[in-house]
Amino acid sequence: MSAHDHHHGHDDHGHDDHADHGSLKSYVIGFVLSVILTAIPFALVMGKTFASSSTTALVILGFAAVQIVVHMVYFLHMNTRSEGGWSMLALIFTFMLVVITLAGSLWVMYHLNHNMMPMPAHEMRQMP
Repeated sequence: MSAHDHHHGHDDHGHDDHADHGSLKSYVIGFVLSVILTAIPFALVMGKTFASSSTTALVILGFAAVQIVVHMVYFLHMNTRSEGGWSMLALIFTFMLVVITLAGSLWVMYHLNHNMMPMPAHEMRQMP
């Protein structure tokens, strides 16, 4: 067995041969997009663009979601090919858990407040 045959199927660094580790161009693109996705919501808030604060919050959350995707693609190099798709599967699973946890928490809090027995003020004063 020659030295060439010994290293033929192995990578010395333990990385996948076709894994994307990014380039200066991709990091610059990610950085520029991140700055833009931070500056726009900042300008919307400082300029009081929307009359409703809930509309402003929803727009900022939308920009935040896009910025999360930019960070995952350009800085964490997540795609469907990396690590045989396992990193994407773990991301989807994590996202599902977060959505279920947040939706369940909001549902419980809404119904807890909605189903509480109303107590008149004079009864509250008599409580120990």
